[in-house]
Amino acid sequence: MEQHNQSMGDNETECPSIDDFRNMVYSTFYSVVTVFGLVGNGLALLILFRTQRQSSPFHVYMINLALSDLLCVMTLPLRVSYYAKRGRWEEGDFLCRISSYFLYVNLYCSIYFMTAMSVTRFLAIVYPVQNLQLVTVNKSRLVCVGIWIFSSVSSSPFLMSGQHVDKSTNITKCFEPPEHESDRLPKLQLLNYIGLVFGFLLPFLIILACYVGIVRTLLSRTQTARRQQATGVRAIRMIVIVLLTFLLSFTPYHVQRTLHLHFLSRQGTTCSERIAMQKSVVVTLCLAAANSCFDPLLYFFSGEGFRSRLSSLRQTTRINSLHRTAKLRPMISESGENHQADVS
Repeated sequence: MEQHNQSMGDNETECPSIDDFRNMVYSTFYSVVTVFGLVGNGLALLILFRTQRQSSPFHVYMINLALSDLLCVMTLPLRVSYYAKRGRWEEGDFLCRISSYFLYVNLYCSIYFMTAMSVTRFLAIVYPVQNLQLVTVNKSRLVCVGIWIFSSVSSSPFLMSGQHVDKSTNITKCFEPPEHESDRLPKLQLLNYIGLVFGFLLPFLIILACYVGIVRTLLSRTQTARRQQATGVRAIRMIVIVLLTFLLSFTPYHVQRTLHLHFLSRQGTTCSERIAMQKSVVVTLCLAAANSCFDPLLYFFSGEGFRSRLSSLRQTTRINSLHRTAKLRPMISESGENHQADVS
């Protein structure tokens, strides 16, 4: 949940505002994420769609993960505009609600698609025979539909809070709740715990269990078998990238969100504590949005034949370009001959 300088006791006026810090960090960071997210995921989708005939369950999950990232990244310019205007919202209530909503749909879609990819890799390495029947392209598509529905429904509470007018400045605000109301805290804490357990802890434990099984299986193989299995290398790369994404992006956000909601219910907090907590909200929310930039690394380094797909696409483009050039040459030479005939 996105929080800002909320009224916390009678001494709020004694605390300096972090608005300048917040506006600078959000506008800068979201701009960078927008550029890298659009380029990385856009290129990945282009390659994945152009090579769709080589489809596999992992391929299906990568397409859906890239679509989820693009959906989120395309709403970030609205946030950049808002914070560049120093917290003034002029885009209407609908866009305010939908841009907050898409950020959290992407967050939990990313977590669940990574979980599905980890389970798929686990079955391929630990149970290679059963994997042929358990994991199919059609089943993976059904799993993706389930993930989209679950993430969309579970994130729907973020559609409830839209734009509001700050009574003290008469400025329309977005991405930040109205003034603190103590009766909302129990509801927010309940929603946080549901998201924490089902949207973060449970998927993370499943991923860790899969990775333990993968590593144990790879270590038990003979040296010859290890060299022959390219899936083992891709699995190790996926383990590293997914764990880094969780440690850098998802974990700080969920831990900080839980601590912050409990902090809001405390009495007698000091000004320095409030400022530190508010700044940590800014940093961890930026890290959560950055998961859209980490996912292209997953495609490139651990996707099944992703780099070969990229090379294949480049070769196809080059061949098409040569064919077009070859077709143009006779037309150019014929045009030149006609011109000479006219001159003579």
